[in-house]
Amino acid sequence: MLRIGLFGSLLWENMMDKMKGSLNRLRILLVLVVTLAVGIVGGIWLDRLASPVYAAPGSAQAAAPDLRLLNEAWDLIQKNYVDHAAVQTQTLAYGAISGMVDALGDTGHSRFLSPDMLKAEHNMNQGQFDGIGVQVETKDNQLVVVAPIDGTPAQKAGLRPGDIILKVNGEDIEGLPLEQAISRILGPAGTSVTLTIKSPDSGETRDVTLTRAHIALNNVTWTPLPGTTIAHVRVAAFSQGVSKELAQTLKDIRQQGMTGVILDLRNNPGGLLDEAIGVSSQFLASGNVLLEKNATGEIKPVRVKPGGAATDLPLIVLINQGTASAAEITAGALQDAHRAKLVGETTFGTGTVLNEFGLTDGSALLLATEEWLTPDGRVIWHHGITPDVTIALSPTATPLTPEAEKEMTPAQWRDAHDEQLQRALDWITSSHQDQSAAKHAN
Repeated sequence: MLRIGLFGSLLWENMMDKMKGSLNRLRILLVLVVTLAVGIVGGIWLDRLASPVYAAPGSAQAAAPDLRLLNEAWDLIQKNYVDHAAVQTQTLAYGAISGMVDALGDTGHSRFLSPDMLKAEHNMNQGQFDGIGVQVETKDNQLVVVAPIDGTPAQKAGLRPGDIILKVNGEDIEGLPLEQAISRILGPAGTSVTLTIKSPDSGETRDVTLTRAHIALNNVTWTPLPGTTIAHVRVAAFSQGVSKELAQTLKDIRQQGMTGVILDLRNNPGGLLDEAIGVSSQFLASGNVLLEKNATGEIKPVRVKPGGAATDLPLIVLINQGTASAAEITAGALQDAHRAKLVGETTFGTGTVLNEFGLTDGSALLLATEEWLTPDGRVIWHHGITPDVTIALSPTATPLTPEAEKEMTPAQWRDAHDEQLQRALDWITSSHQDQSAAKHAN
């Protein structure tokens, strides 16, 4: 597997010469780590090679006044804070690093990961992890659900995009750095955690107790929609191997005589860039999947891979506010190519490429190093992808999945009130009938 390369390091020296205990000097060394992945806190990761990028522009000499300021603050806390037991050097160091990353303004994307969080990220890339299965971000000092992952305790408990996590096991987490909030939610499979959830629509709060589980992601599922020849194809995440799995699924769909595809990317937190390219290329015969823009403003197109399995099947794509990163790349590529209509809600708006830099204690920084655009040059960062047909689910409705639909009759399927999926079916059926009528007329 090829990976992005970013050469050059940022070495902080003489930052905290007067630290007490075993931490005598805080040195932040950014180095390239060879494994990149997508995890429960969102963002897009890359697994291909890029050219070397410039070294960090700042110098230790130029930053010396600011580093002395940090040193002064550290000493004041060590000497004067009344609760000496709370003055933990690692906690202070992690808080300082998180604060620096947060000050960049790349909320919910560039971030600091503790060693445990980094392990969870890497496990997620391999399609399995322990936890409750939810992607979160910080927004306005609150922990917000971006998307629950299919088949996980979070989804089964009814967590929805936009839900605000106020407390973990009764402890208020508002204002905590992201890594501290997540560390309270993470835990071994079989243990329980209670979350206090606030609905963004009604403002009501509720306590939800979840049992953490070992989660093996089932990234691609499908079934014919009840009573139709339209395939509902669900891609839950862009983990390693998804595009290959999708290609085989699309071949099976053709062999079973399906006449159209509804590609469901709702609540898909994204993943590997190569998988986004591969998934998009299953439906595109030519053109670009995306444009990459680096820090110098240089723009480079990323081409479609040849040999797609479904470049001519009628296609509708479902998106919502939980559709993020790599899933947004695919949605934007298909929309710009006029290959598919998008139905649902505006996506999350993740538009920067994350690169991972390991720190000496096993933690890491994820920093945005490039921005990606749709093939037509549309900016996704903070804007998202806007659907062709905007339709929101009612607060009581839950997106249907292929697993749930397999045992449904057509009447039961309609009574489930997944209005986004129903609208997609109506549209693709109507379009297919129009195309058939045009062929007969010719």
